Amino acid sequence: MAMGAVYCPIDALGDINQQLRTLKRKHSLPENIEIKWTKVSPSRVDFFLDVIDYFFAEKLLRFRSVVIDKEQLSHDQHAQTHDDFYYKMYFLLLSRVLQPNNTYNIYLDIKDTLSATKVEKLHDVLSKSMLDFDRNIINRIQNVRSHEINTLQLADLLIGAIQFANRDDVTSEAKKAVVERIKEHSNYSLLKSTLPSEKKLNIFHWRGRQDFEHES
Repeated sequence: MAMGAVYCPIDALGDINQQLRTLKRKHSLPENIEIKWTKVSPSRVDFFLDVIDYFFAEKLLRFRSVVIDKEQLSHDQHAQTHDDFYYKMYFLLLSRVLQPNNTYNIYLDIKDTLSATKVEKLHDVLSKSMLDFDRNIINRIQNVRSHEINTLQLADLLIGAIQFANRDDVTSEAKKAVVERIKEHSNYSLLKSTLPSEKKLNIFHWRGRQDFEHES
């Protein structure tokens, strides 16, 4: 299981979305095609490789991922529900991203099935973790539909590649090519945690509660 987030300054978002639309036109693809991992195929692999190249070339785009070894899950042992665990993983995902001198709007893919109540709970948990009681740091957390936001689709693409790299039961030459391009740009295997200070492609492999305590 993997979670991930693409983030950038809000004033750069318009230009980034425009560049991604330009890549679609370059490859004669409709603008409404989604940049998602499930869309990677032999006929479109060159497009997705260009998207990866653009991500690494654009200094204002960054990505953070938490990879979870589900065999280490033991909710009963730690007196937690699956929802409790989900919030903890979101905290791990965003704790290295959020800085107290900035203001953030966080958009979640609605397919993650976080209801409005859970989104509000996540906002509360993250704000309290930042001592952001007036919500000056985390301005907004809301569900959105990913087909409307290119950067959210980019997050899906990178998350899918991280998951693919950490599995040995799937085959796809097109998807392998995308994973290899990420490895070439990042100089990471994607199979281990990066340094916590890594900004461009930050990966944390969670393998148990002790890792949660160390990372947080």
